[in-house]
Amino acid sequence: MSDIIQLLPDHVANQIAAGEVVQRPASVVKELLENAIDSGATNIKLIVKDAGKALVQVIDNGIGMSPTDARLSFERHATSKIKKAEDLFNLHTKGFRGEALASIAAIAHVELKTKQDQQEIGTYIKIEGSAVTLQENVATAKGTSISVKNLFYNIPARRNFLKSNTVETRHIVDEFQRVALAHPNISFSFYHNENEIYNLITGNLRQRIVAIFGKKTNEKLVPIEEETAIVTVQGFVTKPEFAKKQRGEQFFFVNDRFIKSTYLNHAVTSAFESLISNGQFPTYFLYLTVPADSIDINIHPTKTEIKFNDEKTLYAILRSTIKHSLGQYNVAPVLDFERSASFDTPYDFKNKNTSTPRVSVNPDFNPFKTEKQNSINFPYKRETTQQWESLYTGIDVENIEVESTLVNSKLFSETSTNSKTYQIHNKYIVSSIKSGIVYIHQNLAHQRILYEEFLENITVKEALSQQLLFPLEIHFNKTDIILIKEIKEDLENIGFLFDKILDDTIVIKGIPVTITESQISSIIEQLLEDIKNDVPDASFSQLDVMAKSLSKSLAIKTGTNIELKEQEEIVNKLFNCKQPDVSPFGKTTFVTIDIDEIDKKFNN
Repeated sequence: MSDIIQLLPDHVANQIAAGEVVQRPASVVKELLENAIDSGATNIKLIVKDAGKALVQVIDNGIGMSPTDARLSFERHATSKIKKAEDLFNLHTKGFRGEALASIAAIAHVELKTKQDQQEIGTYIKIEGSAVTLQENVATAKGTSISVKNLFYNIPARRNFLKSNTVETRHIVDEFQRVALAHPNISFSFYHNENEIYNLITGNLRQRIVAIFGKKTNEKLVPIEEETAIVTVQGFVTKPEFAKKQRGEQFFFVNDRFIKSTYLNHAVTSAFESLISNGQFPTYFLYLTVPADSIDINIHPTKTEIKFNDEKTLYAILRSTIKHSLGQYNVAPVLDFERSASFDTPYDFKNKNTSTPRVSVNPDFNPFKTEKQNSINFPYKRETTQQWESLYTGIDVENIEVESTLVNSKLFSETSTNSKTYQIHNKYIVSSIKSGIVYIHQNLAHQRILYEEFLENITVKEALSQQLLFPLEIHFNKTDIILIKEIKEDLENIGFLFDKILDDTIVIKGIPVTITESQISSIIEQLLEDIKNDVPDASFSQLDVMAKSLSKSLAIKTGTNIELKEQEEIVNKLFNCKQPDVSPFGKTTFVTIDIDEIDKKFNN
């Protein structure tokens, strides 16, 4: 029998290796930024086009490379970080495996310009699919500039697995934030499609956090600091009242490297026990410094998971440190030196007896008299009419038409118009139909109703808006502001009215009539999170995500008591929907039980 085992060609082996290193454009961003940091750069610029699919470029002012090093950097397992196996357990740098540039060059068009400080001229290398097509001398600034173009150009199947630009951009922003937060002593700038997203100057950790997540973050932070023989813990957690419904802003760094650890995350959440309600998550920026030989960062291809020698001790130290800091914040008394002493009781009156106040009543006063009371003079005249109709825009009271949709549903055609509804366990609405009984899930049914209403408002007609008496300011980070600008027109179509949108603040002057003012902030936060995490490949899909998110946020919750008229309205509106049998997320909204099935229960 002939031999069947053979060595893979280099280009195939490189593409397989690239599958580990480069999962999406954000992976390229991470590897290139880490290389720039290892080069000793103090200023790093990231340029991205088309969510990284067309271009990812990183420019740094580091030490640069010689012509020989520049060429060797694209070979597999070529690195300046380790020389022997023992070095793997005493790492102080980011990239050490020597696969990043080789893997990237295997699946993209790469251009490298680099120059060392003592060199008069730099080196230019152009690579396409692992093959060097050009190497020459070039005039360039000190440091390195590397451009990665047309990612996955030679692997169309991998390119098809990339998500929408919105999703891929979110992953790039996440990687940029993680690197920037780990190195506040380095200035970073980030440009996407020629728009400046971040321009971060050097500073301390608090300044870097505020620069990334907005000025309002500063007042939310509680400092954490503890130094032991095992670990040094520094950073910040947010005050309990600023806990969020999403896990978004949670950052762990070990020796200036971002990691993910469900075990240590549990230590943080347990420290917030009884301080935040269920379903809420604290925001934290925690930096752990441990001896390099006490961790193993080789257990995961992306190096985001770390194995600790003594996790239990770290857990206990982290939990107690956070609880101590939160205790100081909650318990420490605050001395108000600005308080006026004029409100204090004078010492002369401290022991004096109090006298009962006298109350005088006019026996001739008649509140039902219509004549003007001469004893009271009002300097201002109250307006007799109030322009309440100005609070509603887009509402023509005289020409409101009630639309009805013809539904071919067999169930709806059999529904008795005089049937009475009942609510069971504040969860289900029960109504009788000619063939039996229908059980309606109030939350899922209301989701379907709102979903179709929002979708119609976004795509077909203009929604009704209610003006706010006082404009509402809501603060977001820069990436969220960019997303809000993208969907601003769609939000206006469903009833939101914006006064202005600033770098880290939006000012809302009108809201949909179905939303209360207290719901606005949480609804928009949830909407942004849903859009980031979904996979909208076209503009309509993004509108669909928006309608789904809003319907889920605003639907009547399970456990809510509903009056009879509201029950009947839900039933009628549900069966006027185009697809009444399922919620926007594909769950069944109602079930029916025929009379025959009920009869069988009694005949057994």
